[in-house]
Amino acid sequence: MTTKENWDPQRLGSSKKPLTPKRLGSPKPCLKKQLSGSSIPVPPIALFSKNMSKVATVAPHTTAQGSGFQRAATEPESQQLLVKNWSIENFDIGRPLGKGKFGNVYMARERESKFILALKVLFKSHLEKENVEHQLRREVEIQSHLKHPNILRLYNYFFDRTRIYLMLEYAPRGELYKELQKHGCFSEQQSATYMLELADALRYCHLKKVIHRDIKPENLLLGLRGELKIADFGWSVHAPSSRRKTLCGTLDYLPPEMVEGRLHDEKVDLWCLGILCYEFLVGHPPFESPSHQETYRKICKVDIHFPASMSEGAKTLISQLLRHNPGLRLPLKGVMEHPWVKSNARRLLPPECAGSSENEGPPR
Repeated sequence: MTTKENWDPQRLGSSKKPLTPKRLGSPKPCLKKQLSGSSIPVPPIALFSKNMSKVATVAPHTTAQGSGFQRAATEPESQQLLVKNWSIENFDIGRPLGKGKFGNVYMARERESKFILALKVLFKSHLEKENVEHQLRREVEIQSHLKHPNILRLYNYFFDRTRIYLMLEYAPRGELYKELQKHGCFSEQQSATYMLELADALRYCHLKKVIHRDIKPENLLLGLRGELKIADFGWSVHAPSSRRKTLCGTLDYLPPEMVEGRLHDEKVDLWCLGILCYEFLVGHPPFESPSHQETYRKICKVDIHFPASMSEGAKTLISQLLRHNPGLRLPLKGVMEHPWVKSNARRLLPPECAGSSENEGPPR
């Protein structure tokens, strides 16, 4: 498998690095991890200012009374929220969970509630050097407002003079990409289950006018019960107009409309879903090639070859997603209702979605 690059001319310049024989991991941090099934309410999130030293408040979400992260007043209808001023002193820092380009991720425990989470520590100097402060602000703004069992939660953030800290859900089974590397490929049952979970999560995002634009194994984590969680929203956009033109994402996953410089919308995520399904079942993406130009050519021609061992149902689903014309791609609801997905998927929802009272968050 080859190294997947996040391809953005403004970010990477015009240099094109040759593909390496083995992909060693995602080049941008996709190390957010957390405890699946933990249903901590999202505090009122503040948005980054341009200099990342001031905050502007956003309308608060409703919250459960008395969580370990915030204390709510007792009014039954309209709870008055008190937002905690977080600092690194509020946490016991545990083992490192991974390293990224802009910082590191650690397991952490909130001292008051003993709640386990992942703390992503980003260095301001690194962000400023790469001129990606706007990307981080956008990621926080989007991910903090998403609440779905197959999307990693962003609970809150805080910062000091040199660092920014993201308080994230902990996914104890780690990165899906490492699991794929370990096994080489997944079974039809496992692949169909992941496709069902992803389609449901992306449908939720699209209803909120959020386009992910970088679905790939490196950006997916596994929760406590093995449920899939979308973990990286660095390339996501909130696009009410639904028409974008930025070239971004990962080379092997780029859809034809991006490669050809045309406008794109949320249907880019449908293309990525098809690429991902193929990689799950085969072990590598369908258009992987020794050179960028050959990869581009295969994408634009939709030059795809299925192994003889792949079932007809899987081939049909992938073919319906990998259409050059975005308007002809199978909608997400169609993915969820596809015969191959329905006959093979064995989705297991985390406790909060199954109506269980366990893992409701930190003690009151």
